[in-house]
Amino acid sequence: MTNNDILRRLRHALNLNDAKVAEIIGHTGGTTSSTQVTIWLKREEDEGFEALPDVILCRFLDGLIIEKRGPRADGSIPEPLEILSNNEVLKKLRIALELRDEEMNEVFANVEFVVTKAELGSFFRKEGHRNYRPCPEQVLRKFLQGLGKTPE
Repeated sequence: MTNNDILRRLRHALNLNDAKVAEIIGHTGGTTSSTQVTIWLKREEDEGFEALPDVILCRFLDGLIIEKRGPRADGSIPEPLEILSNNEVLKKLRIALELRDEEMNEVFANVEFVVTKAELGSFFRKEGHRNYRPCPEQVLRKFLQGLGKTPE
């Protein structure tokens, strides 16, 4: 799944327009326009497609944290990561949406996908920890789908 796919799915799941996405990126000191966001949201086969860099997706996710939870107490803005893993995306979404394990499992349940508590915890460990596991693309995809669905 590309960064463009992640942004597209998040934009849909959180019901954001292009201007709001640009504003959220702006919370981290990055500047972009709604026109640029529209270009990033295009599909690979569309004319004018431009790949979304990890740094910009990280700025969006950090901006989402600021949007949902407010700025840090000291007013500092996190530096964007050069390389963004699925684990980092999942972690930043968990922080932004203030989700606990049970609430994350409810999101997965929206798409009838099961992630055990141990498996979920392993995605949030530091790389190098003996219980760390890389987050598979399918898990991130199902989480993003679950965010966009309301329970029936």
